[in-house]
Amino acid sequence: MTVKTGSLAVQGGPRAVTADPGDLFTWPIVTGEDEEAVLEVLRRGAMSGTDVTKKFEAEFAGWLGTRFALAYCNGTASLHAAMWACGVGAGDEVICPSMTFWASCTAALSLGAAVNFADIRPDTLCLDPGDLEHRIGPRTRAIIAVHYAGHPCDLDPIMEIARKHGVKVIEDVSHAQGGRYRGRMLGTIGDIAGMSLMSGKSFAIGEAGIMVTDDRALYERCVAYGHYERTGAPSNYNPTDAQVTDADLRQYAGLALGGFKHRLNQTASAMGRVQLRHYPQRIAEIQRAMDRFWGLLEGVPGIRAHRVAPGSGSTMAGCYNARGLYRAEELGGLPCAKFCAAVRAEGVPGCFPGANRPLHLHPAFHTADLFRMGRPTMISFGQRDVRQGPGTLPVSESIEEIAFGVPWFKHDRPEVIAGYAAAYRKVAEHAEELL
Repeated sequence: MTVKTGSLAVQGGPRAVTADPGDLFTWPIVTGEDEEAVLEVLRRGAMSGTDVTKKFEAEFAGWLGTRFALAYCNGTASLHAAMWACGVGAGDEVICPSMTFWASCTAALSLGAAVNFADIRPDTLCLDPGDLEHRIGPRTRAIIAVHYAGHPCDLDPIMEIARKHGVKVIEDVSHAQGGRYRGRMLGTIGDIAGMSLMSGKSFAIGEAGIMVTDDRALYERCVAYGHYERTGAPSNYNPTDAQVTDADLRQYAGLALGGFKHRLNQTASAMGRVQLRHYPQRIAEIQRAMDRFWGLLEGVPGIRAHRVAPGSGSTMAGCYNARGLYRAEELGGLPCAKFCAAVRAEGVPGCFPGANRPLHLHPAFHTADLFRMGRPTMISFGQRDVRQGPGTLPVSESIEEIAFGVPWFKHDRPEVIAGYAAAYRKVAEHAEELL
């Protein structure tokens, strides 16, 4: 028989979380080493150069185990360039899970392409491979596999389907830098990967992004699209500095073929080099802390850990945007929103239902006319109409009933973590009082 712990704070009882968290949630961890690296760039006025950035790219590629890395001003730009490099253009389609941040796929609209949204699995919150193949059409150019909330996407069946149909796979690793899928580093399995490195992410270096790939042709297309100084400008041409060998692309040397400037401010590159040296041990501590939290909640009705199976060879890396899985039927049908409100009252401010809102319902993918053509961009260039309304992606649309926020611990401090776990356990044990 379960022994209940205290009365609910929402009903006047004591809060479960009373300890001062201190720097438990402070991220990124910035030290004098980061500051000195940034100051060195500032002192010599090298913010718009590429010498530090190229070192960062080489080190990042070496860490992941890819041939090429290319830094970007933000992660959105890296994904935009990856789509263009994969041949996405007017009248084409990309497939993307609806449960993600808009930056994963919205750039497809600016290329004149449509987004065909797929559903997610309720246990991983990532793209469901079973909802993928039937969406592929003659103009499908890429599948965007998002490693959502740090959880690796199930890439093996996705890659099998993509290869069968001759479709590129773009990994969005913005939530999962350093994570692994069956022993392989995320970002190294698809054809190309883009990711955000902005200040809120697991690998946080400011407003930044990076693209990685083993495919030289894709790399060179990304260089030509927004890194004009790397193609060898005719006015300042040095063959030893040029990073594009493709003659078709070299003819555009001296300008960014897409009209974009994707260069990264080198203060972020400098910080990135320092962060990379410490990142593996820092994410290891995050994983220990999150595993401790979930271990304390093992077997609690209504609550499931959003994490990979032990022994699978997969990892959650930095556990960005940490989520829990909610099963209302085990708590008498208690709505997730009521559960979360009670947990917040216990002293956990970030416990809210859901995650991102499903993108397939957003007006941008139904009515937005980006090119002023008099009709929605999703159908302006002869695409088949893949727009979807309510009820079409049931798992994504149920996100506020099946997922909730949990603390994203940056340090493994057992006593403090135990207090946060107690808040969730306490509410679950008193669920019937909230019905």
